[in-house]
Amino acid sequence: MLRTPFYDPAKTYYENWEKGPFGDFQDGVKLPMAVPRFDFLGQKISYPIGIPAGPLLNGKFVMAALDKGFDVPVHKTVRSRIRKCNEWPNVLGAEIEGDLTIERAQKSIVVRDEYKEPLSITNSFGNPSYDPEVWMRDLADAVAYAKPGQLVMCSFEGTKWDGFSHQDYIDDWANGMQMMKDAGVRVVEVNFSCPNEGAAQLLCFDVPKVKIVSDAIKNKIGDTPLVAKLAYFGENELRELVKETGSIVDGYSAINTIPAPVVNPDGTQALPGAHRVRSGICGRAIKWAGLDMVRRLKRLRDELSMRYAIIGVGGVMTPKDFKEYREAGADLVMSATGAMWNPYLAREIKETYPDA
Repeated sequence: MLRTPFYDPAKTYYENWEKGPFGDFQDGVKLPMAVPRFDFLGQKISYPIGIPAGPLLNGKFVMAALDKGFDVPVHKTVRSRIRKCNEWPNVLGAEIEGDLTIERAQKSIVVRDEYKEPLSITNSFGNPSYDPEVWMRDLADAVAYAKPGQLVMCSFEGTKWDGFSHQDYIDDWANGMQMMKDAGVRVVEVNFSCPNEGAAQLLCFDVPKVKIVSDAIKNKIGDTPLVAKLAYFGENELRELVKETGSIVDGYSAINTIPAPVVNPDGTQALPGAHRVRSGICGRAIKWAGLDMVRRLKRLRDELSMRYAIIGVGGVMTPKDFKEYREAGADLVMSATGAMWNPYLAREIKETYPDA
C-alpha cells in the first residue's frame, strides 16, 4: 500500500525544501540502531540500505531518512553556484506495464498526477542548487546527526558556467567534491548520470572526459572514496568505462533513470520547457536495468581484478527487490521511489532479511 510520500509532488521543489519532509518522515519515530557490522568503502555501517541522490533535498530530509533506518542516505545533488529548479511539475506518475526497456523508452510514456502500484514515476528537477554557503552548512549538520553505523553521502555535479574554459569546468567538479569533503562527507558521489552539458547529454557516456574529471577529483580529494553515478550502459560501453576508470573511482552507483518522452493523456508535452520533452523514469519499470548493471559490474570487477564497490539502484520497492540486488552483487542497495512512498521500507527489509 502506498503511503503519503515524504516528498510532495503537488508542491514545488522550494515548498518541499522549506516545509518538508512530509508523511511518515515527519512522525517523529526514530528506529533503533543495530551494531555496525557491514563494510562499505572503509566505513562500518549497520545495514547496506540507503536512499540515492534525488528525493533527499536537504538536511531535514537526510536526518529523517537516518531516523527511519536508511543507514546510507545521499543528499540531493548540489552545485558550486545557485541554480534554479525546473518549472513545476517535477514529479508525475508514469503509466508503464512491465519493464521500460531501452527500445520502449524511445516511445512516449503517459504521465499524470496519479500514483498507482506497481509504481513508476518521472522526475525532472534539473539538479537545482542553493548557494554552497547554504548547502555546506546544512550538509555538515546532517553528517553530525548520523549515528555510529550510519553514513551520510552527498552528490555533486560540475557545471559549465558562462565564460568557463575547459579547465575551469574540470576544476568545478574537483573543487565541488572538496567542498563536500570540507563539510565532513566521508564518501562522495560524482553525478555523471544527469544531463551535464546542454539539455540531453550524459557525461557518463563520454569515457575520456569521465576519466579526466575523475582523475582531477581524486587528485583533489586524495584518499576520500569516490563513487561515480551511472546511467544504463550497453555491454561494450560499460566494459570500456570500467577498464578506463575502475582503478580511479572507488565505486559505481547504477542506475539513475531511463529517459523517455513524457506526454499528457491527450498526447501533449507533459513538462513545460523545450529541454523537457524527455524525462527520467524511475521506479518499478527500471528494476531490470539496475539489476543488469549490477550483475555486469560485478562480472567485470572479477574479470579485471578490480576492487570498486557496487551500489545497486532502481526499482527497489519491496524487501524481495533488495534481496535480488544483494544476490546480483550489490555491496549496498538504495531505494528512491520505493522509499518515497514507503518511509518504513528500510525497517521492512531489515526485518525480512536480518543478515542482508
